[in-house]
Amino acid sequence: MVKNNFNLSIEELEKAGCNFGHKVSKLHPKMKQYISGAKNGVHVFDLEKTAKQLEKALLFISKLVADGPEGRPSIVFVSTKIQLKGIIQKTAEACQVSYVTERWLGGTFTNFETIQKRVSYFKDLEKKKETGELSKYTKKERLEFDKEIELLKVKFEGIRNMSKLPEAVFIGGLDKDMTCAKEAKKKGIKIIAIVDTNVNPDIVDYPIPVNDDAISSVQYILDQVKDCIINYGKHRTN
Repeated sequence: MVKNNFNLSIEELEKAGCNFGHKVSKLHPKMKQYISGAKNGVHVFDLEKTAKQLEKALLFISKLVADGPEGRPSIVFVSTKIQLKGIIQKTAEACQVSYVTERWLGGTFTNFETIQKRVSYFKDLEKKKETGELSKYTKKERLEFDKEIELLKVKFEGIRNMSKLPEAVFIGGLDKDMTCAKEAKKKGIKIIAIVDTNVNPDIVDYPIPVNDDAISSVQYILDQVKDCIINYGKHRTN
């Protein structure tokens, strides 16, 4: 059994279904370095390399935790892939960090001040509803405010506490959220991302080469990241 400093094992990676990529016809040439071969027309990841890349990512995340306030890293979790949205949000909430699981709003990083104004408006509107300040409006107007709050919640709930640009972004599936990665690169935000065999990993600072379609595969990676953040966070605050 191959182990590393974060107690990762090749057997566990394989059991989680991390080893299978896409059909050989969909290969991006830059991903060849992480592939060991093919089986039934599907590329297979070299899990030794996967474990090494995951460890590099976890080491970087542990540094973010050490540098962050109250043992919390300056990181945002992002995935708008339908099958991954739930587990990305759940992991982010467990780690007490920001997340984006609905459509990536252009300018979230590159036009941060404008996004922050919209977040502030959303929070202010929510507060006015909670304190009864909207009761002076007509029933129809209050219903319109309720609709607006719900729409804003979908857009901004996950980043309502993101008061400044993060140090890093974790992307669960690069193919779907390349716009986020491009914005992060422009702003000097480090990128950690799950990369499958069909994407160009060059934009990513800490690529984790695994299957990004199987929930079990992504869940395994997220569990390692969550454990890293929570365990190092406890150590940081003790």
